[in-house]
Amino acid sequence: MFFKPKLMALVIGVFIAGLLSQVAYAHGMSEADKQAIVDGGNLLYMWIGATHMLSGYDHLAFVFGIIFFLSKFRDIVKYVSAFTIGHSITLIYATFNGVQLNYFLIDAVIALSVCYIAFANIDGFRKYLNINPPNMMLMIVGLGLIHGFGLSTRLQELPLNPDSLLLNIISFNVGIELGQITALALMLLLIAAWRKRHSFNAFSLIANYSLIMAGGLLFLMQMHDFSHDGEKGNVAVAAELTQSNEGNVAGSSAMPQQASSNDSITVIVPARGDIEYKIIVAKDAVLQYAWRTDGDELFYDFHGEPKGDTTGYFKSYEKDTKSSSNGSLSAPFTGTHGWYWKNNTQSPVRVLLEIKGSYQLKQKPVPVLPEETLVPKVHDSL
Repeated sequence: MFFKPKLMALVIGVFIAGLLSQVAYAHGMSEADKQAIVDGGNLLYMWIGATHMLSGYDHLAFVFGIIFFLSKFRDIVKYVSAFTIGHSITLIYATFNGVQLNYFLIDAVIALSVCYIAFANIDGFRKYLNINPPNMMLMIVGLGLIHGFGLSTRLQELPLNPDSLLLNIISFNVGIELGQITALALMLLLIAAWRKRHSFNAFSLIANYSLIMAGGLLFLMQMHDFSHDGEKGNVAVAAELTQSNEGNVAGSSAMPQQASSNDSITVIVPARGDIEYKIIVAKDAVLQYAWRTDGDELFYDFHGEPKGDTTGYFKSYEKDTKSSSNGSLSAPFTGTHGWYWKNNTQSPVRVLLEIKGSYQLKQKPVPVLPEETLVPKVHDSL
């Protein structure tokens, strides 16, 4: 009689681990969601916030860990409210002020927070480390702040309405809380029903160890993605290739050959954000360039850094605030050369960059559909 409930608990634990292994992409919003939040009002922001939370398995796993051993309603409200306050503060502040962090790294820390709460649930600090655990309330608030950054990085991927930015953010956050309450109600029903069974102790151990393993797996997945494609984890990074000849597009440190290349690159500079785009150029190689935005002016700095330099030295060739620029460069040294753009507006700005000469692309190109090219060609400037 005892074996079957224990086996059921094991199956549920494995299910939790399998479910959380998919969380590396749980935050991603579909194109339909993006268009809805652009075209719709605050109710749609609220709806997308709710569905976003219900698909955010790492956030839900953390909440599940918080309430696992809480049986009093007062304690549940206290600890869940602490988490809610924490993630609401950073969600609103970071999005409203355009604070952008690498979402691979943020999700990696969130994964560790799942491990932490489950480790605390099994009394791991006393059992395995022989120390008293940190104050749980303070830890939940602190980890909630980190979860809020995770939510904010995803919300900032959308072109938010500058005329009602704060209200849109608050609506999204209200949706997050409604989704959290819905999930919380189901979790409490599950735990309350299981708590009455003799197998609850076995279930709790299996579930919490599963959370630790799943959180660890998610951490490794996020760090793997960061190490292989870390730049794409920045909200600010969106560089794409519209057309290219047979020029070398490797990401290695090998120096470019002298064969002439000609590329058109579309770069998205996010609202209240910045971005760099770099290429590798050999000393005395000649580079011709032209770029223009789809309307708004950007602050920019065209500069270069010598290969192998570890002092932080760079040489600025041109610096101004404009919507377009063109010219040529004879590279004074071998190294990386390119553009830094800063967008102070409340909407993303698209830049079409065209370069011609002897160089090597530093960033791996991603094809762009023709309808995505919103700015005219600037070949005539070359």
